Amino acid sequence: MTASVQDFLLAAKQHEIDELRQLAAKAELVIVIGHLVHSLQKERGASSIYLASAGRRFGNIRADIVLENGPLEEEVRALLGKQLESPAPAAARLYAQMAWVLIGLDSLKTVREQIAGLAMEADDAIRAYIQIIADLISLIFEIADTAISPDISRSLAALFHFIQGKEQAGQERALGALCFASGRCDDAARQRLQHLVEQQEYSFHAFAELTSPSALGSWRVIVESDNSARLEDFRRILHDAQAGASLDPGRSDAWFDCSSLRLTAMRTLERMLLESLEELCGLQIAQAERELQDSEGLIAAMRPRAPALAAPAAPSMVAMLQAQSDRLAAMEQELDKARRSLNERKVIERAKGVLMAQMGVPEENAYKMLRKAAMDLNRRISEVAETILALPNPQEVLRGLKP
Repeated sequence: MTASVQDFLLAAKQHEIDELRQLAAKAELVIVIGHLVHSLQKERGASSIYLASAGRRFGNIRADIVLENGPLEEEVRALLGKQLESPAPAAARLYAQMAWVLIGLDSLKTVREQIAGLAMEADDAIRAYIQIIADLISLIFEIADTAISPDISRSLAALFHFIQGKEQAGQERALGALCFASGRCDDAARQRLQHLVEQQEYSFHAFAELTSPSALGSWRVIVESDNSARLEDFRRILHDAQAGASLDPGRSDAWFDCSSLRLTAMRTLERMLLESLEELCGLQIAQAERELQDSEGLIAAMRPRAPALAAPAAPSMVAMLQAQSDRLAAMEQELDKARRSLNERKVIERAKGVLMAQMGVPEENAYKMLRKAAMDLNRRISEVAETILALPNPQEVLRGLKP
């Protein structure tokens, strides 16, 4: 049977619907990951205080959170399994990231047992949770990077940046709680805290550029709240702590409550972003299905009087094909905009890794090098990062970037 213009036109629309449904399944996974990341952040914060206080505080709270997280972990595992059953295989890097997520979830049992038995240092526990959460957030990044709908891609990219910023805020809460509870904040901890503040600013700026006006308004309410001003006061206390000087352990609860209130407000906004993502997927699938029905109806009406297959397509068919081609071209342009911010973060992270490996510096120092070079030249950090990656010797690159 010889294929017709109509056959290809309808196949294109059906393929679009299939891709949207597969993306909706991935979005469902993103939604559950968002819930799990938030719960693991709570567990990390409680665990840091539990270990810093030698098990005297937050024991029951931590145990309750662990129990609450069990069903979420199983739901993530189940949704990951469904991705293997998808009729259209995902990109190799997406499957690889899913494997890393499973490795992290498998490691939770050992981490929790060691924490419960006070057999793990608080710093090590925080790092363990950071890695598990980082793998979950990286999966959101990969899904956003492969999305085929510009609106959904933009929504996923905004969500990724917001969750990344929220994770950095969670790390700040855990590290600050550890400093206050232990009564000290050394140079390394201060540098790490400052780095987390700077990374939050970067993440939330990227989020603000991509998100909807309503979500941006909600974010501004959080930024301008009295609690945010109170958090800045705590940050100054930690920043100004002299090496060897003692902090008041009694402030740990106040710090934790202040940081938690901010994270709770972020969580409310995060839920709104997740709900909007779910709604957007449903609306786009419904719209595509209506367009398919309209196309089928038009083609069915044309077929009784259609010319021979060798004849030119009818004007209305040409118009339909042109409209679809124009729409797909516009979608590609919008996708480029949404993916640009994701690519910038990817380039910056790779450049940081190069500096860390070749110059033997920690992450926060690598980021400061990139930021300083960008400020000196009045260029974007991502542009400096691209230069770092393009040349073999980062020391020469940084020297060459000085004005």
